[in-house]
Amino acid sequence: MTRFAIPLFDRFTSLDAVGPYEILCRLPDAEVVFVAERTGPVSNDRGELALVATHTFADVPSSDIVVVPGGPGQSDQMGNETLLGWLRAVDATTTWTTSVCTGSLLLAAAGLLTGRRATSHWLALDDLKALGAEPTGERVVIDGKYVTAAGVSSGIDMGLTLSGRIAGDRHAQTVQLLVEYDPQPPYDAGSPEKAPAEIVQWWRERSRFVPK
Repeated sequence: MTRFAIPLFDRFTSLDAVGPYEILCRLPDAEVVFVAERTGPVSNDRGELALVATHTFADVPSSDIVVVPGGPGQSDQMGNETLLGWLRAVDATTTWTTSVCTGSLLLAAAGLLTGRRATSHWLALDDLKALGAEPTGERVVIDGKYVTAAGVSSGIDMGLTLSGRIAGDRHAQTVQLLVEYDPQPPYDAGSPEKAPAEIVQWWRERSRFVPK
């Protein structure tokens, strides 16, 4: 049995959690646990969709894998010792501690990424550096047992990367085929280096992350 836990908090980004879930739940003998401070539905960043936390943090003192999503609600969790304390405690038991998007800021706030290479959403890389990590613009970064993914959709890449490490390339390739993950986007604007400069600047000026 491989248990992996996904912590939820109000205003998380749906795909940050669901993307890796759809990949990692297909690991052999996988057991998925959604955890939060309280059991019950936890709303996403639009308030239109919820995932159900079946366990509290206290119910899950250990896990083989942890996947921390990000989202606008991450900012409100940076001083939440219930969540950060759980991350530190469960990290002592994990084989892999991972994050998607600004979930890496929560890992960093818990002191788990100090001096480590890591990534996050492109708007949040300066904040990641301020928290003691060594940010990169890579889509998926592995440093020891810590695996961080960049923004939102990159959680799928992280899930496949981790699946290959755990269950082998053939398993990961099979999962990629079955979920038909074969990106062919109609635009080539998925990074700040490729997107139109005026769009990048617009978002930088309105981001909750202020460049340092």
